[in-house]
Amino acid sequence: GEICAFKIHGQEMPFEAVVLNKTSGEGRLRAKSPIDCELQKEYTFIIQAYDCGSGPSGTNWKKSHKAVVHIQVKDINEFSPAFKESVYKATVTEGKIYDSILQVEAIDEDCSPQYSQICNYEIVTTDVPFAIDRNGNIRNTEKLSYDKQHQYEIMVTAFDCGQKHATEDVLVRVNVKPVCKPGWQDWNKRIEYKPGSGSIPLFPSIHLETCDGPVSSIRTTIELQTNYIGKGCDRETYSEKSLQKLCGASSGAIDLLPSPSATTNWTAGLLMDNNDMIFKFDGKQGAKIPDGIVPKNLTDQFTITLWMKHGPSPGLRAEKETILCNSDKTEMNRHHYALYVHNCRLVFLLRKDFDQADTFRPAEFHWKLDQICDKEWHYYVVNVEFPVVTLYMDGTTYEPYLVTNDWPIHPSHIAMQLTVGACWQGGEVTKPRFAQYFHGSLASLTIRPGKIESQKVISCLQACKEGLDINSLESLGQGIKYHFNPSQSVLVMEGDDIENINQALQKVSYINSRQFPTAGVRRLKVSSKVQCFGEDVCISIPDIDAYVMVFQANEPKITISGMDHFARPAAQFESERGVILLPDIRIVSTVTKMEHPMDLKEHDRANKPVLLEEMLHNLDFCDILVIGAELDPEQECLELDHVELQGKHLDATNSTAGYSIYGVDSMHNYELVLRQIRYRNWDTSATFERKFRVKCSELNGRYTSNEFNLEVNILHSSNSNFMDHVNHMIVQPQFLQSVHHPEASITTAIHNSVVPSVATIVIIICVSILIFIITLGIYRIRTAHQHSSADNEGSKENEMDWDDSALTITVNPMEKYEKPHQTEEESEEEDIEDEDDEDTTSAESDDSEEEEDEEEEEVIIQKADKQNVTRQEQLEWDDSTLPY
Repeated sequence: GEICAFKIHGQEMPFEAVVLNKTSGEGRLRAKSPIDCELQKEYTFIIQAYDCGSGPSGTNWKKSHKAVVHIQVKDINEFSPAFKESVYKATVTEGKIYDSILQVEAIDEDCSPQYSQICNYEIVTTDVPFAIDRNGNIRNTEKLSYDKQHQYEIMVTAFDCGQKHATEDVLVRVNVKPVCKPGWQDWNKRIEYKPGSGSIPLFPSIHLETCDGPVSSIRTTIELQTNYIGKGCDRETYSEKSLQKLCGASSGAIDLLPSPSATTNWTAGLLMDNNDMIFKFDGKQGAKIPDGIVPKNLTDQFTITLWMKHGPSPGLRAEKETILCNSDKTEMNRHHYALYVHNCRLVFLLRKDFDQADTFRPAEFHWKLDQICDKEWHYYVVNVEFPVVTLYMDGTTYEPYLVTNDWPIHPSHIAMQLTVGACWQGGEVTKPRFAQYFHGSLASLTIRPGKIESQKVISCLQACKEGLDINSLESLGQGIKYHFNPSQSVLVMEGDDIENINQALQKVSYINSRQFPTAGVRRLKVSSKVQCFGEDVCISIPDIDAYVMVFQANEPKITISGMDHFARPAAQFESERGVILLPDIRIVSTVTKMEHPMDLKEHDRANKPVLLEEMLHNLDFCDILVIGAELDPEQECLELDHVELQGKHLDATNSTAGYSIYGVDSMHNYELVLRQIRYRNWDTSATFERKFRVKCSELNGRYTSNEFNLEVNILHSSNSNFMDHVNHMIVQPQFLQSVHHPEASITTAIHNSVVPSVATIVIIICVSILIFIITLGIYRIRTAHQHSSADNEGSKENEMDWDDSALTITVNPMEKYEKPHQTEEESEEEDIEDEDDEDTTSAESDDSEEEEDEEEEEVIIQKADKQNVTRQEQLEWDDSTLPY
């Protein structure tokens, strides 16, 4: 009947219950250890009472029902407020009253709301123009002046709701700055670009000052303005034909606006830009394409490509402006196909001829594009796959917004006239004339019958060599949206974070991948639009006007060298293969570079040497011109096997004025082809000599080579044998790596006269003695080496053949040079003439033939003495390659 114990059920409770009176059941609950409100604010547990019926094992006692005990710990104000930061900083602009400059914040570690909450903040420093509210927001109570005070330092304290203040006050620094002007900071107006630099950042340190405006988003447009540079940007100024080959376009494109020449004279009357690839039309010119240039029937598949720059039509009543038109030449005025601009719409007309099906067919295709009248260059491709016609403008596809049908044209025998820049009106007028003139600029207008062009080729043809670029796209961040226009001249970036926009703009760069870019200024414009939170009028950011200065590339000096004078018997010219004109032609390009730092004074620079450095680049044409009377097609011609052009980006044209090789290809490939051009003359009786001139070009004549002159003598009658022998004795120094202008060739008295004289008899005797000495030398060397000529029959590339009509000896003891491999044909036909020394004039060499012969003997003896010199560094006499 008594209570003997109280038991607490709960894990590790810091409480215990003790019995005070067993009979009455009174007990007391007390703490076993100190209680901390900050560690635990309240406790809940279960307690039970036990009677005294316990046996020895304590198993038989009875227990009461469970009672729940809930204890709350009362807090005491033992902690002081403490600030989250050790120092607070803020910057304000002079002359403004701020609602809040910054907010300070303190915390209190007490556990109860009364003692843990911060009820008040207070500025301790006296006489400062600042106030603070109960939330810790500091504001200025008067307009601050930068001139009066640059910086304020104030001390702030905090109170909890038990009025206990912070043990340590906090320092608040407020900087005052002058009145802010929104805009881009830290950028340079002039950005310099050296050719070959790759991609250079335009604004590496730029950042935007918004003057603390409530900015929600920023949209920035960077524009590279290059509309005044050929075709709207620094594209390669190669001809359209060359570009077609480079981009892998299908062959057969017909250039309707070629540079004027003897064979393409229909563009001669048109206005041309300073770049001879661009034609200007002022509403008064048109060009007739001669018959036979474009096939009459274009079939159901063909492509028209062009570059066009066009503005709104002049005058109130907009006329059709013809780009390309094929109409009746006489009697009638039917347009068979045409491409024209009308009211800033591009229209393509295609009237099919009448056949069995007399039905309506698509005939007019209309496109409405802003670019047609924006006075900028754009690249247009009209792909016709009848009845579907697709337009590509700057590489993007556009479907016609309107297609109108028409009846087919009834057949007639009226001839057609194809024109550019206007349409030929053959009927309905008293006198046939041009009509519907074009106003604007056109370039590279081509038509390709029977084929349509692929998207990849179209993109390549319109690709721009210069533009804007972004370094490291990955690091732009998720919040930045960006967009390039097709030619990469305009970049738009958008974001909602100023810092991200700053970093993105710092990564924008300029790139120009041309080896020889057009030098000059590229204007840059950066415009920005700022969106603000909840304000009608937002801050306005002034535009950036800057420019990229592209420096002039080191101009290449293209030098052609080789044998510039030779004589051959008439029989060789009359043979079926003729004579190779340029067996050893060499084309080298060098640039001049300074060997000294650029910061030297002017008078020091003059004494410093310059360095010639060889460089590789492409050529786009080489011409072999006939000097003097043109070739007589009845008896002479220049020839080239067209198999030599296979696998190269080259084409060739032949005429009585010379031979032209064109296309964008390496100097090496041009050398290979030029070395195969042959001159044939199957009636040499009236011809004693022919003169030719070789000239090469890069970038459509922007850089041209020296004019390399070649004189060819045709030897007649019995004189030809000894003349040929003497000619073979003469050796020309090979072309050195450091380029000089080709020296004047040494022309002996032999070349000036073919009439036998006392001098020629003396020469015959001298030559005979020389041949005897050479033969004896060959025999002795052959015996010493004991080589069989039969063993080396297969290696004819480098061999020198003994010929009873001509002895070919190619030696140059004065320099080390490895002879390039030649074909068998070349080694048989090649005669090399000598320039004895670089500073020997032709007058000196004419003085004495005997001295010349003595020098030649010395050369042979020297060669025999130097048999052990490494053969790859010096040409040597090899008896194994001289069968006899």
